[in-house]
Amino acid sequence: MTKRLLTLAFAAVLTLAVPVSSMATPNEPTVEQSGEREVTIAVQQSSLIVSNAQGQTLEVVSLTGNQVAKVKIESPTQRIELDVPKGCYIVKVGKVVRKIVIR
Repeated sequence: MTKRLLTLAFAAVLTLAVPVSSMATPNEPTVEQSGEREVTIAVQQSSLIVSNAQGQTLEVVSLTGNQVAKVKIESPTQRIELDVPKGCYIVKVGKVVRKIVIR
């Protein structure tokens, strides 16, 4: 029970830490300065398009704290198909953390 409470608290903190204006949407990619490059995360249906994150690792975590995907970014712009149910997820690429919605 303690683990579940900690997981829910962690998910709540991550959810509250990301302003609504920075959520990635299909029409508006999220851009974040990461060192000298701008990391861009865009959502299109059930896939992510990540730009300028070559050599970094993308992690997708459910709001319950379970890691659902981990992918090494190999190219300057990479499309990642997510085989996950519809819902909200936390995406981390390097130091960039965003909440996304899969519809």
